[in-house]
Amino acid sequence: MRKSIIAGNWKLNKTCKEAVELVTELNRDLSETTDVDVVVCPPFTALRDISDVLVDSKIGLGAQNLYWEDSGAFTGEISAPMIKDAGAQYVIIGHSERRQFFGETDETVNKKIRAALAHDLTPIVCVGEMLEDREAGKTEDVIKTQFSGSFAGLSAEEMEKLVIAYEPVWAIGTGKTATKEQAQEVHQLIRQLLTAAHGESTAESIRIQYGGSVKPDNIAELIAQPDIDGALVGGASLKADSFTQIVKNSLGVAK
Repeated sequence: MRKSIIAGNWKLNKTCKEAVELVTELNRDLSETTDVDVVVCPPFTALRDISDVLVDSKIGLGAQNLYWEDSGAFTGEISAPMIKDAGAQYVIIGHSERRQFFGETDETVNKKIRAALAHDLTPIVCVGEMLEDREAGKTEDVIKTQFSGSFAGLSAEEMEKLVIAYEPVWAIGTGKTATKEQAQEVHQLIRQLLTAAHGESTAESIRIQYGGSVKPDNIAELIAQPDIDGALVGGASLKADSFTQIVKNSLGVAK
């Protein structure tokens, strides 16, 4: 049985003071939660402060991106060793906004995964189709292409150390959510791709999150699907009450 993982992607939000206030509330409200892994992913500037708050906490800490080199003349970039040093255990890689606005490709995603794994960070790797892809019936082709490129050359052992997040881009920040059937269909496809590449045992061990306008009132029906193992939450992770309710509503849901 795969343990669910709920991660909050704060994106370009929260000063250090605001971030500490939010995570202090979450730490209080979720202190007894052990049946699901909870992760917060603030901006780089707040990583160290939040790490200090989360000492001895059950809540994990993640960054939102990284560069694939450990050091060098790469102005504005952040490396895996820096993220690790700031106290994080996770890192989001290949988010649709990185792909859409900052030129992220399957090739760079692959490099970033390797860099994260080399420094014992758990990658949360995002895949997902645009609205025009879905309307054109190309969802499966897009997912297969992103899968083969993003995970190229990774061994079964390496794959077992990461989390995959399926994000239908048309459902991010739009208020639209894929139906539970639409989400399960793509999660099942990803599980099948994992099985074909690395065998059933590896495929069954890897957690696949859903990301796309996740809210307290839809998490239960999503996570009840057999291949959905959690959520990558955007806007609803910016308030303690909504994120806490998402986590609590995900608990004890029958598969």
